[in-house]
Amino acid sequence: MKIKYFVVTAAMVLLLSGCATFLAPLNFSVPNVGLSQKKIDADMKSLIVTIARPDEKTGDIPAAIAVTFPQLWQTALTESINRMAIFQDDATKKINLSVKILKLEVPTAGASMTTDVAARYEIMDRKTGDMIFAQDISSSGVVPFDYAFKGLVRARESINRAIQNNITQFLQALEMVDVQKPMFPAKVAAK
Repeated sequence: MKIKYFVVTAAMVLLLSGCATFLAPLNFSVPNVGLSQKKIDADMKSLIVTIARPDEKTGDIPAAIAVTFPQLWQTALTESINRMAIFQDDATKKINLSVKILKLEVPTAGASMTTDVAARYEIMDRKTGDMIFAQDISSSGVVPFDYAFKGLVRARESINRAIQNNITQFLQALEMVDVQKPMFPAKVAAK
């Protein structure tokens, strides 16, 4: 009887441990970023990621993410830009890159989890104030039901994928930037 009880208990432990899925960390790092074939003749002096003001938002942004997400996003974006080696450190033109998170709609329940993200990327010439690049980028991260048993694990992975996809789209757009042709030249006061 004790052996039968032990076998059943061992089988249950193995079965339940197989269903346990550990909560993956938030990781916005973009995989497989390669060296850029194009170099931008500018030195990036600062990069900042912030949450949009209420009048700028295009969707929900949970208050709980306002503390950690911008820092994680900034770290992942910095890492990607460094791996691309697209900017030139010795360039005379100095630029700022700012990212404003406009929307981060996280799934609350469901079999398949989808997170929708929107962010505004802006590159500004520090000397002239010219807006060299300005674009709102929207992306999604979809995680199917068979990814993990726990919904929280699927939801977190959908956040990771949505932000990674957003950064990837920006990196692709960045290769088309021409710092000599700003999108919105700064208005200079008449003398």
